[in-house]
Amino acid sequence: MVDDALARSFESIGADYDRYRPGFPDLAAEVIIPAAVRSVLDLGAGTGKFTELLTGRAARVLAVEPSEAMLGVLRQKLPAVDAMNGSAERIPIPDGSVDVVTVAQAFHWFDREPACREIGRVLAPAGVLGLLWNRSDPTCGWDRACHRIAHPAVGDSDATTSSAADELPGFEFVRHETVRWRERLSRTVYVRRWATVSSFLVADEVRRAEMLDAVETVLDASDETRGREVLDLPQVTDVFVYRRR
Repeated sequence: MVDDALARSFESIGADYDRYRPGFPDLAAEVIIPAAVRSVLDLGAGTGKFTELLTGRAARVLAVEPSEAMLGVLRQKLPAVDAMNGSAERIPIPDGSVDVVTVAQAFHWFDREPACREIGRVLAPAGVLGLLWNRSDPTCGWDRACHRIAHPAVGDSDATTSSAADELPGFEFVRHETVRWRERLSRTVYVRRWATVSSFLVADEVRRAEMLDAVETVLDASDETRGREVLDLPQVTDVFVYRRR
């Protein structure tokens, strides 16, 4: 069951999400779209963090996102993209009009059954669905510790990627690829990134400050981050590819 408060928490942010959240590796887009296609839809596109990797892979790129704050950033950043307000359960494009649908860091917020029906509706026959998530590298102890602050009920598991499955309604599972990459970023950006996570966004001011202080404490305690202004953060991107039945 999707937590509506957590899902809607992103509607009020745009610029901060785009500034502080990580992007995605080029290889993730290549796994989903190995050759150029006619059209691709990025669903739950946010500020276009993944959409920007699609612009050279399709003649037409569309983006659908429910948050006007995020759409505003996407439209300014990627004016050639056809960006529309909408949701996974109500996609405002015609039947069979795209060859590929991508969902980056968002599928776990969807109502799965109606979303899969809608995705199947807008995909051309044998069209491709690509789901992807960035997650913490299990070898990076300090980043994992920060994830436990944000998601204490989840612990060391990855609740978002568990939204992917070998079987989705109306789709055939094709492959799963794990892409490992590294990101260099300032400590300030890393800390502020956590303030764009749903559990921080819905927390009250006192609780949010406590969580951010806990992140700072982790960074001060780790030999890999203590006293460093630039951090070397290993990242893992999981890519799941499906084909419309």
